[in-house]
Order: sequence, then structure tokens, then C-alpha cells
Amino acid sequence: MSEKECTLHKDKRKKMLQRLCAGLLILAFIILLAILITWAVLQPKKPRFILQDATIFIFNVSAPNILTANIQVTVYSRNPNDQIGIYYDKLDVYATYHSQQITYYTAIPPVYQGHKDVNVWSPFIYGNNVPIAPYNGLALTQDQSNGAVQLMIKMNGRVKWKVGTVTTGRYHLHVTCPAYIPFGNKNTGIVIGTGIKYQLSQSCKVSV
Repeated sequence: MSEKECTLHKDKRKKMLQRLCAGLLILAFIILLAILITWAVLQPKKPRFILQDATIFIFNVSAPNILTANIQVTVYSRNPNDQIGIYYDKLDVYATYHSQQITYYTAIPPVYQGHKDVNVWSPFIYGNNVPIAPYNGLALTQDQSNGAVQLMIKMNGRVKWKVGTVTTGRYHLHVTCPAYIPFGNKNTGIVIGTGIKYQLSQSCKVSV
């Protein structure tokens, strides 16, 4: 093979590779554009959460800064989308007080939430002899003596969206539910065994 023929062969291979790369880029662009258009048309909405109630079995501050708690919460979740499903890959529930975590994480099993579907979870969140900041220990004791404690029930996890047969990557989900609990006032609660259930019906803030 002459040097001229070899050069022509290399040029042809180079042009073929360039055309292949250009074709792949165009195809990727078309697929991405189709996904974006579909996403814009469907207008996905965040799931809605409501903290329905909280049942207090144990909530005890011992020493200045040690807390033992056992609480069961009922959380309502609804997918408001007509054509988009939601995969909850991971979801952990816990309680905070004045921005400090006061219970362990409780995991909710992974679940798929279809179009307009509703899920209701009733996990127990608890902590045994959890150290808390001294000022929070004093504030909790004071709040209990005043008859009410403002907690935050939080849910952190990862979700995926399902549109037809296409499933997106994972997105972080953060849910914050205010829980104003009137301790000691049995007129506002229902005795459930050794606990007292308080109806809250509190809307939660959701960010994805």
C-alpha cells in the first residue's frame, strides 16, 4: 500500500469516527430534549405530607441533660401527580427539639407510591438516655411544667420519579412536621394503653 493510499484510509476512518461521534451527540441531545419536554408538560409536584397524630408513651428528662423518649407518630403521604409515580428508596424518621436531634433514626421500608396514591406510616421513634444540650434539658423541663412541648418530626431520605417506563436518578427528600404536644392535658388527648395520643393534623414542609 502506497503512502498516499494509507493517508486516504486514515482520513476515511477519521471522518467515520467524527460522523459517529456527531450522531451519538445528536441522539443524546434528542433524548435529553424529549425528557425535558415531557417533564415540563407533566409538571411534577412534590409529595404532600401531614402529621396526623403523635402518641407519647415515654418522655422523660432525667438529670440536667438526659432524655428518654418513646413516641409513635402517624404520617400521611399523598402523591398529587396524575402521571408520575414516586419510589421512596430510603426514608428515616426522627424528632428534634430546638434543632437538636433527640431520638434515633427509624427507617421506613422502601415503597412505591403510584399516581394519586396515599401511604400512611405509623413508626415508633425513640431514644434511651440520649444526651442533649444542657440548655435544651432545662428548656424541655420548663416546657413540660408549662404543659406543652414543641417538637419537630423530620423525615429524610431519597426518592426517584417514574414517568411511564423511565425512572429518574435519586433526589434528596426532606420533610419537616411541627408537633405541638400539650403534655399532661388529658382533655386534648386519648389514652391508648400506657400512652396518650394527640391529634395534630399538621401540614409538613417538603423539599426535594
